[in-house]
Amino acid sequence: MGFRLPGIKRASFAAYQASSKAVDVPKGYLAVYVGEKMKRFVIPISYLNRPSFQNLLSQAEEEFGYNHPKGGLTIPCSEDVFNSITFCLN
Repeated sequence: MGFRLPGIKRASFAAYQASSKAVDVPKGYLAVYVGEKMKRFVIPISYLNRPSFQNLLSQAEEEFGYNHPKGGLTIPCSEDVFNSITFCLN
């Protein structure tokens, strides 16, 4: 015999919706974290093929390996450097 707690179910679903909105990334894009404050950027996956971005990926692999604490890819450079590289890729 079981019992139902609809308030708990609704609360956990609402929490899931709130957390999923924070991490949603559109199809064809990738979330990366950059800089000391780990600012989140959403970039097109087409950047991954570009040599300048592959250099950043190599640096990220050297510094972090495959363990990225934020869940997204962590890029070890300043926001200014990242912005100038992505500006050139556009």
